[in-house]
Amino acid sequence: MRNSLAALVATLLCACSPPSASVGAPVPPTVRDPAGFPAADRPVAGIVSPEWSSGPDRDAADESGQLIRALGIRKGMVVADIGAGSGYHTLRLSPAVGPQGLVYAEDIVEAYVAGLRREAERRKLANVRIVIGTADDPKLPAATMDRAVLVHMYHEIESPYALLWNLAGAMKPGGLVGVIDLDRKIENHGTPPALLRCEFEAVGYRRVSHIDMAGGTGYIAIFEAPKARPKPTDIKPCRAKP
Repeated sequence: MRNSLAALVATLLCACSPPSASVGAPVPPTVRDPAGFPAADRPVAGIVSPEWSSGPDRDAADESGQLIRALGIRKGMVVADIGAGSGYHTLRLSPAVGPQGLVYAEDIVEAYVAGLRREAERRKLANVRIVIGTADDPKLPAATMDRAVLVHMYHEIESPYALLWNLAGAMKPGGLVGVIDLDRKIENHGTPPALLRCEFEAVGYRRVSHIDMAGGTGYIAIFEAPKARPKPTDIKPCRAKP
């Protein structure tokens, strides 16, 4: 009788306990936009500045150099700087791709790229194109990009699945996307690597590498763009760790 009572109590406790979920595990979508893309099942950090940190700090860490080498960016390539802001990386990517290449500096806040536009004109950087995108679409030309970079801004993306899906349409076959971010919670202006990987893979990307960057500027995760994009309604959102 005592054993039966203990078994009954254990059963009731299990029934009342919430199911556990692993970091980045896909969960059934709850909310979708009119195009069918799921809403992010995680917080979204607010945009607080057109630049992540001071130039000297990033120069000392050779952040751009590490990014360029990790992605194999070279002369003649077409590169998108998503969330370019004040253009810290755009201004360094421009000489890396040379006069035969192009850098698309994209942001959703026109005021942020106004200074970059003036600086590119002052330096006579003819290979820089300014693009004003939206929260769910970078508005880049189709099948054009060899590389795309998202630096210390992924946690600010309101519609990650729609944006990644539209970005995939702008990538050439075999094109690579590099994300630099900090390994901390979204609300603390970072992105846990497992969550980042889950969201990219939900849209069909394949992770190529993950590197801890020198100088304490975070990690760089590199993904290959999908050859075929899933239907928006087939994308399942990922859950951030509480």
